[in-house]
Amino acid sequence: MIHAAGVPDDVLADVVKQITHFVRTKVVPRENEIMTTDAIPDDLRALAAEMGLFGYALPEEWGGLGLNLVGDVEVAMELGYTTLSLRSLFGTNNGIAGQVLVGFGTDEQRARWLPRMAAGGVVASFALTEPGAGSNPAGLTTTATSIGDEWIINGSKRFITNAPIADLFVVFARTKPTGQDDNGIAVFLVPADSDGVHVGHKDAKMGQQGAGTADVTFTDVHVGADALVGGDAAIGYRAAMASLARGRVHIAALSVGQAQRALDESVEYAAHSTQGGTPIGEFQLVQAMLADQQTGVMAGRSLVREAARSWVDNTDRRIAPSAAKLFCTEMAGKVADLAVQIHGGTGYMREVPVERIYRDVRLLRLYEGTSEIQRLIIGRGLMRTASAASAPA
Repeated sequence: MIHAAGVPDDVLADVVKQITHFVRTKVVPRENEIMTTDAIPDDLRALAAEMGLFGYALPEEWGGLGLNLVGDVEVAMELGYTTLSLRSLFGTNNGIAGQVLVGFGTDEQRARWLPRMAAGGVVASFALTEPGAGSNPAGLTTTATSIGDEWIINGSKRFITNAPIADLFVVFARTKPTGQDDNGIAVFLVPADSDGVHVGHKDAKMGQQGAGTADVTFTDVHVGADALVGGDAAIGYRAAMASLARGRVHIAALSVGQAQRALDESVEYAAHSTQGGTPIGEFQLVQAMLADQQTGVMAGRSLVREAARSWVDNTDRRIAPSAAKLFCTEMAGKVADLAVQIHGGTGYMREVPVERIYRDVRLLRLYEGTSEIQRLIIGRGLMRTASAASAPA
């Protein structure tokens, strides 16, 4: 029987079991090394590729494991248990970059790129965000001009995940003047070694060390007609919106994983750290904080799974992803804050897991659309539904 995850239940269970073992025995012990060096060690990258993590959410026909979003979130909750920089290494292949190809690419484009992405030989990077365009792609200023059989791309992107190691940029650019319509945005496949592509210095970030981001500049970059995703200059906005919405459920699942780790660290500390000879976990106010953490984690896990099912059965691909991301990322921030509080001064020390988690989860409320944007999407979606229901038949 094929489960909603896109693969048989026993296969998904085995995949999750292997990832859990990998995360907790291979990655968790090296979290401080990753943080200090600001890089994922080559041997861990090789192990991730060997396990198929660079393509777990890509179709089997193109070399992936074939997990749909229901399976994706189960994997993401396990990957979220450790440093988020590990997931970033292959997250764009499976998520926002890879899903553009899966959902909108031509067969030729998929055949050229997806097998190498699934094998870990190509790291794809989603180049959407600009200095003046973040959560709303309609504000893009990067341009793509058609001349004969070529497109010429000019513009700058900001905070692009995996840019320092990318082999392929999935680039969104405007083909019509700003404000004409949403169909003025196209998406292109631009090899990182193309003439005119310049990747800036690796960003120094508050957290998520080991996950590289950088600015990317495109100066008179020439690409052929075959670089236009789907062969259609009008699908860029739709591709961006679909990829981001799906990605929001994935980010929500990562948030649950981080919150679970913060909770586990808190329980362990409360059970063994003493005050006046008494474990602090015996104090009712500490128990209250643990209870709030546990409640948040359980609620987030249920919401993520429900949002993933709604996406897969196509009953809600707008409100549910935003609701899941909004709740789970905010929840993870609160759980991490409580974890530091439970640890006291120890929780403020570098190389203590909850200190890193506290910094790492802050970004979750910003990328793939800020919490404020999610609230707007949810509110507007509810009002549209209400208006449609009250409209005359």
